[in-house]
Amino acid sequence: MKDIYTLGIDIGSTSSKCVIMKNGEEILAKEVVNLGAGTKGVQRVIDISLEKAHLVLDDIAVIVSTGYGRNSYKEADKTMSELSCHARGGVHIFGKIGTIIDIGGQDIKILKIDKSGMLSNFLMNDKCAAGTGRFLEVMAKVLDVELEDMGEMDKEATEKTSISSTCTVFAESEVISRMAQNIPIPNIIRGIHYSVATRVAGLAKRGGLTKPVAMTGGVTKNSGIVRALSDELDTEILVSEDSQMAGAIGAALYAFDEYQKQ
Repeated sequence: MKDIYTLGIDIGSTSSKCVIMKNGEEILAKEVVNLGAGTKGVQRVIDISLEKAHLVLDDIAVIVSTGYGRNSYKEADKTMSELSCHARGGVHIFGKIGTIIDIGGQDIKILKIDKSGMLSNFLMNDKCAAGTGRFLEVMAKVLDVELEDMGEMDKEATEKTSISSTCTVFAESEVISRMAQNIPIPNIIRGIHYSVATRVAGLAKRGGLTKPVAMTGGVTKNSGIVRALSDELDTEILVSEDSQMAGAIGAALYAFDEYQKQ
């Protein structure tokens, strides 16, 4: 029997993720490019992934696109909602889970997973940037620190400085005034992380939290957010090095389903 290769592409607002799978089981390549919808990031991440897997586009049986910019990739055979793909990818990564918290560039999604590993319900906050990856980007710029360093800097905090504004614009002003008071940057960063965690935890509790709880999306790379969220929800938060790839993994798995249907 010949091997079947499927490709899942998760086109977010700030990054593009690609996964190539063999026979719906083995991940041959996974890649992230920090360029999202409407950029060359999509083609670039696919090219890198194909090269890693030692394949060409013609070797791919089915392509499924998901994410904020899923309709922009015209070569996809099918598009799927990021809710379905994150649920499927999350279960593939973590196994038995009750809730997935996905913090993306523009929104927060709380996904409820039933006992059969399927998406049963969801809650979303996409009206405002507060609590999202975009919010953290803005805060990093104000503090003049690298976004990817914020998790490590949080560990140096002696206390968390209160950042009470949930609006990005007001929170920005609040951070600037804290800096003017000479409050140590790590303390301000911890305050920012708790401000995000409080908002996300509120949404998660509204949906009724079912354990175990896993986290997907690029914000999982920020250990400070994971710690603050675990504290706010009083439970362990499962994360994996593949957490950011959950949507693309789910899309590649759905692509294999599609192949089998055909």
